[in-house]
Amino acid sequence: MLLFNRRTFLLSVVALAGCGFQPAYGPNGGATALRGMVRVAQPEDRESYTLAHKLEDIFAQPQAEKYLLTYKITTSEDAVGITPDQEITRYHVKGSAKYALTTVADGQTVASGEAASFTAYSATGSTVSSVTATRDAYDRLMSILADQIAAQIQAKIAIQK
Repeated sequence: MLLFNRRTFLLSVVALAGCGFQPAYGPNGGATALRGMVRVAQPEDRESYTLAHKLEDIFAQPQAEKYLLTYKITTSEDAVGITPDQEITRYHVKGSAKYALTTVADGQTVASGEAASFTAYSATGSTVSSVTATRDAYDRLMSILADQIAAQIQAKIAIQK
């Protein structure tokens, strides 16, 4: 049984190497072309700060600013868990971020698009736990959106090469 798993793993590695698969952050990978070259637009509020911080983690601090990444975040919140006494126990948070990656030199748009996702949080418990759960849900949402934005940009840059 163990031998079969090893064979499967080795064959899959060989198959991926043969088809031109290359890790995004590996040598000459598509994502390395952006590391240290993307300046993320200045955050304006808590959500944009979380998004910008996560994007800076992904793209690294800019050493040679070649690109500027701008974004616009929209969020909405819906009550989804309502008790027979009309008390809300759960909230559903939806969010999207429209983004544009432009060159600093001439302002030409290199990549643009939109990322969207959702998360939820429980409103039961104390006031402190509800506030903490709300903040955590929005932080998770911004992290998800940042990952999607980065993946979309890296895919578009890789295609352009």
